Amino acid sequence: MDHSFFRLPFFNDEHRALASTLSSWGAERQWAGEDTDVDKTCRRYVRELAKAGFLGYSVPAAYGGIHESLDVRSICIVRETLGYFSALADFSFAMQGLGAGPVSLFGSAELRERYLPRVAKGEAIAAFAISEAEAGSDVGSMKTVARLEGDHYVIDGEKTWISNAGIADFYVVFARVNESPGDFIALVVEPDDPGFSVPARINTIAPHPLGTLRFEDCRIPLNRLVGEAGRGLRVALGTLDVFRTTVGAAALGFARRAMSEALDHASRRKMFGGKLVDLQMTQAAIAEMATLIDASALLVYRSAWTRDNGAPRVTREAAMAKMHATEAAQKVIDSAVQLLGGRGVVTGSPVERLYREIRSLRIYEGTTEIQKLVIAGQVLKQHSESLDADA
Repeated sequence: MDHSFFRLPFFNDEHRALASTLSSWGAERQWAGEDTDVDKTCRRYVRELAKAGFLGYSVPAAYGGIHESLDVRSICIVRETLGYFSALADFSFAMQGLGAGPVSLFGSAELRERYLPRVAKGEAIAAFAISEAEAGSDVGSMKTVARLEGDHYVIDGEKTWISNAGIADFYVVFARVNESPGDFIALVVEPDDPGFSVPARINTIAPHPLGTLRFEDCRIPLNRLVGEAGRGLRVALGTLDVFRTTVGAAALGFARRAMSEALDHASRRKMFGGKLVDLQMTQAAIAEMATLIDASALLVYRSAWTRDNGAPRVTREAAMAKMHATEAAQKVIDSAVQLLGGRGVVTGSPVERLYREIRSLRIYEGTTEIQKLVIAGQVLKQHSESLDADA
């Protein structure tokens, strides 16, 4: 990987060392054979990432992590680098952070002590459960309900499209409180809790652990409440505000790998008495790919830097980073496939895998269309506030 970008002032020496160390670690590994058993592979990646110390970036220092609080630039560096080598390794790392994120950011000291050290050590796999069949981007439409009965909350409903479904050791589950239209709750559910099940697994074009969760009178003790009762959406949106930027970082890693594969091929492929790279059309494609990658990197790390430097929210910056980086990566990867020709569509080849992997990043943690609405809302809000200030 090209590390020249990390010389920019977004980063300090610790970030540069992390990028170098992780890149060397990734280059020394064998990444083949991931699709044979994705559950087993993800569990193995979690253990290996923990052993190498990289899961320490998923939780705060007080619970086995590296930094006092979550350092978004570090998480982005890990996701970009892992994404360059293996989308499934990136997924395994990312879900440790996202799944445990509500506990890290909003959980009680008891919850943090119970779950976060195990996440950092790779002893527990985490999951974030908010989506439903009729409530994806429109989270306010969720039908899953939690009602208070004595010293327990009782959950009824279903979640779907849940990453790590079936292999997670705990799930942060979001539900409506007593069918109230505006009150939501976040609760930690464990696989052995009565009334919890995983009735279906979901196969996708880029395999990873994904499935449906079912709750039937699932009783959860009060001490597993994350944040405040009735303010569950604050927990969800606050967590996504941190981790949405990192989705863009993963897409950036995908794009860098596709660019690398395309350059290697074009530099070797003989054509019309020269090489593919000598053709002006090839050079035009390379120029477009490089510009898209650099623009994505700037947006991703601007958002991460802003968050790490004290901004309470980076809603606009994160939405821009996620939207541009995922859409740009799709274009870069498509160009790489085109440049490789027949080799680009051979099953299992790097760019063919990337072509399948990038598609889901344009959907999860908010579709591109939702990011556009978020960005427009933030721009219009800022404009309105400036008009009020001038009045």
